[in-house]
Amino acid sequence: MSTAVKVAVVTGAGQGIGRAIAERLAKDGFQVGCLDFNNETAQQTVKLIESQGGSAIAVAVDVSDREQVIAAVDSVVARYGRLDVMVNNAGLGPTTPLEEITPEIYHKVFDVNVGGVYWGIQAALKHFSARKPARRGDIIGKIINASSQAGQVGNPDLAVYGATKFAVRGITQTAARDLASRGITVNAYCPGIVRTPMMEGIARKVADENGQTLEWGLEQWAKNVALGRISEPEDVAACVSYLAGSDSDYMTGQALIIDGGMVFN
Repeated sequence: MSTAVKVAVVTGAGQGIGRAIAERLAKDGFQVGCLDFNNETAQQTVKLIESQGGSAIAVAVDVSDREQVIAAVDSVVARYGRLDVMVNNAGLGPTTPLEEITPEIYHKVFDVNVGGVYWGIQAALKHFSARKPARRGDIIGKIINASSQAGQVGNPDLAVYGATKFAVRGITQTAARDLASRGITVNAYCPGIVRTPMMEGIARKVADENGQTLEWGLEQWAKNVALGRISEPEDVAACVSYLAGSDSDYMTGQALIIDGGMVFN
């Protein structure tokens, strides 16, 4: 990739995994566009990055809205002059027992988790297409999508979420084939049980149903992890750092599992 100052966009950068990714990429030398539905938390991420000597901009966006995503990425490029990496991280993960799935839940989760990936890819391609690889095999842009351990195997009570994450793997593979000749790689990362507000909400529901604490709820999930602990957001950010950097230039169409040893391929 170019030696010029690099620019990355991260959706869902206001908390959890997205915030950790934005912070890590800033440490890696990227200027970062922090996109989130919640502008206040996105601004907090920017302040964290700036306090560590990095440069970032916050943009409020609903990733289920195609025009908003394209406009948000445009605003980052207007600020920094280019785009090198697009991280389609934003997502929803409600528990959905099969009998309780409604059209509203189905559409909402798919619009964010799957639609947000499509629109993020389109927004990135608008700017990647302005550059051409100097020679066959040169990489001019990277797209990185959030799948999940739940996009590798079916998990109880996550029929909607899991379906979206399986879909992201399919999109990633197809886009990798479609875009390789244009010097663009497309990969995904598959976190397992990560200590995020979303995961804590799931664990708290399990804990409440059993009259236990949040930590007890999280520990129930950790029992399924070979390494014996749930992930921290920084663990996942390290994986994304690799996918965003030049060391992964010869990798495309892959979904890297970063789950502490839950799924083995």
